[in-house]
Amino acid sequence: MAKRSFGIIESEQVHYGLGVGELIEEALARGEGRLTSTGALSVRTGAFTGRSPKDKYIVSEPSVREQIDWGPVNRPMTEEQFERLYLRAQDYVAGRETYIFDGYAGSDPAHRLAIRVRTEYAWHNLFARQLFIRPANGEQGAVTPDFTVLALPGLKADPEKDGTRSETFIVISFERRIVLIGGTEYAGEMKKSIFSVLNYLLPLQGVLPMHCSASVGGRGDTALFYGLSGTGKTTLSADPSRRLIGDDEHGWSERGVFNFEGGCYAKCIGLSEEKEPQIWQAIRHGAVLENVAVNPFTREADYSSGELTENTRAAYPIDYIPNAVPDGMAGHPEVIVFLTADASGVLPPIARLTKAQAMYHFLSGYTSKLAGTERGVTEPEAVFSACFGAPFLPMKPEVYAQMLGSKIDRHAVRVYLVNTGWTGGPYGTGSRMNLGHTRAMVAAALDGSIEEAGFTPDAVFGLQVPDRVAGVPDHVLQPRSTWADSSAYDAKAAELAAAFHRNFAKFGDVSEDIRAAGPVVGR
Repeated sequence: MAKRSFGIIESEQVHYGLGVGELIEEALARGEGRLTSTGALSVRTGAFTGRSPKDKYIVSEPSVREQIDWGPVNRPMTEEQFERLYLRAQDYVAGRETYIFDGYAGSDPAHRLAIRVRTEYAWHNLFARQLFIRPANGEQGAVTPDFTVLALPGLKADPEKDGTRSETFIVISFERRIVLIGGTEYAGEMKKSIFSVLNYLLPLQGVLPMHCSASVGGRGDTALFYGLSGTGKTTLSADPSRRLIGDDEHGWSERGVFNFEGGCYAKCIGLSEEKEPQIWQAIRHGAVLENVAVNPFTREADYSSGELTENTRAAYPIDYIPNAVPDGMAGHPEVIVFLTADASGVLPPIARLTKAQAMYHFLSGYTSKLAGTERGVTEPEAVFSACFGAPFLPMKPEVYAQMLGSKIDRHAVRVYLVNTGWTGGPYGTGSRMNLGHTRAMVAAALDGSIEEAGFTPDAVFGLQVPDRVAGVPDHVLQPRSTWADSSAYDAKAAELAAAFHRNFAKFGDVSEDIRAAGPVVGR
C-alpha cells in the first residue's frame, strides 16, 4: 500500500496488485458486495445493468481520424473535450482510495497489449484481475502499460460543459493511450473498451480481431463461435469433450487463434448445474456475480430470477474451467459457427454456408438483442450487428470481413449458421431452441458427421439445411414444419428477408456474388 508513481495520476491511497483474497476483503469492508454460499462475491451495478453504447466516444485525433468509421457507433469527441474530462478525473482521484491491476490483453506474446486498470471500486479491480490476463509471478511490478483504463463510477460528466449525451461516458484516446469511464458501475465497460482498442490496433498488424468463443478438440481441431451476447458463445464453447481457448474475444494471426482474455464473462440467467456444469462449478471463491438475486438468509444465488436484469453475469478466471487451454492459443480453425438468436423463429437451427453466404451473414451479423444486454431493452429485438460485434468496431466492417474471407479461403474453413433462438413460432408464441438439440447439431458440425446428410436449400434464405442430425428430430431441422400455421411462417420469413436486404444496402463495397448470397425477396 506504499505510495508509488503509476504514470498517470498520483494518489496517496493506491492499492497496487492486490490478490483475490485482499480485493474481496476490501470490497466487503467497503460494503461493495457480499459473499454467496459458494464463496463468490455478489455485487450490484445500480441503474446500469448493461452497456451504454450511446455514451461511448473516440477522441478525434490526427493519427486515427481517417481510419475510424465515424457514426452512431463511434462518436467523435474533440481533444479539448477529452482534456477537460481527463483533468476532472485527475481532480476526482486526488487523495481518493483507488486500486490498480497491471496485466495483458492478448495471449500471444507477439500481439498482446500491456494494460493498467485503475478503479475506484475494489470489486471492479477484482473483475479486471479475473477477466484480463494476469502477469506471471516474476512479472509482478514489471509491466509497462501500453494502455490505461480509468474506471470512476462516481465521476459524472456535465453534458453542457463536456459535450456528452449524458452523465455517463466511455472515452478512448488512442494517442494518449487512455480509456476514461465514468458515471456507470457496469464492469463490462472495461472489458469491452479494451476489445474496441484491440479491434483498431490488431488489423494494422495483420491480425483479425473477433467477437467469438473458441475451443479445440482432441485431434487439435479448432472451432470458432461468433455471436453477440446471449446467443450461446460461452455455453456452447464450455464443452467437456473439448478444451476451451476462450469464451468471448480472440485474435486470428498467421500462427493461429489466441484468446484476448484470462477469464470468462458468462450470462447466467437460467443457469443450472445440469445444463451448464462447467459454468456452474466455476462460480466459487474469486468469481464475481453481477446483479444475481441472492437469498439473504441462505446466500444461495437464484439464477432463475431476472429481478434486477436479464443480463445477470458471472466473471471468473478461465482456469476455473477444468479443460481450458493454459496458454490461450491454438491453431487455425477448421470450423466457424455463426450463432444467432432469431426471435422471428424462421431461420433453421443449423445450416451450411457457402463462402459467399458466410461473407453475407458475417457482414449482416443478424441476431435478436436480448433483454438486459443494453439499457432499455426489455424483450428480444431484431438487430443487425456487422461482424457480430458492430458496437466494438472502430473501422469499417468491410475491413474485418475482407480479412475473414481471405482466411476462410486460405485455411479451407467450413462455416455453419446455428439458430439458438426460437422455433415453432416467433418470440411469445414459439419456444426457445432445445439446448440438447443445439449441442448435438454443433457436435455434428465440429466432427464433420453432418456432411454425411443430404442438404436442401431453404426456399427463402438459400441456406443448405441438413435432412438429419443424430440426436435431433428430423422435423426440427425444417423450421416451417414446426409452425402450426405455415402461412404465418411464410409471412414472417418474407418480413425477415426484407429486413436483411434493407440492412445490407449500406454495404456498397462488396462483390456481386456476396450481395446475391442473401435471402430471396418478393416470393
